[in-house]
Amino acid sequence: MTAPAHPGRMLFVSIPVADLERSKEFFAKLGFGFNPSFTDETGACMLVGEQASVMLVSHPKFAELSKLPMADPATHTLALYCFSVSSREEVDTVAEAALAAGGVEADGLEDYGFMCSRSFFDLDGHGWQVMWMDPAAAQKGPEEFATSTQDAPA
Repeated sequence: MTAPAHPGRMLFVSIPVADLERSKEFFAKLGFGFNPSFTDETGACMLVGEQASVMLVSHPKFAELSKLPMADPATHTLALYCFSVSSREEVDTVAEAALAAGGVEADGLEDYGFMCSRSFFDLDGHGWQVMWMDPAAAQKGPEEFATSTQDAPA
């Protein structure tokens, strides 16, 4: 059963960053832009998709928002962030840009045929994965896609 869509719903995920300007520069090198209407000296709204944004938030501002102590990403993982790109080649382009900008590789290329990904840690130790999935697999689901390609004539 497919869950109902929620048109117009937006997603904002907030993550703490030690140096807001440095983090903005890092993510700009990966091709992300920022919404100036939701960006100030305490946070920046990084545009990830049409309805999804990541708020890069200074440590003091994040502490105000969270009400709980921040986890140290060197010792705790609370979330992993994954975003898609439009081609296999772009997976490498973005991952290489992340490494060149100071990120640290988490995993090399993971290739499953219908999708591939690479993972890295950003300047604050947050885990990110950049991935591409064959549009047919995204529409059908991986299992149905795998079955349909096995049955296809070579």
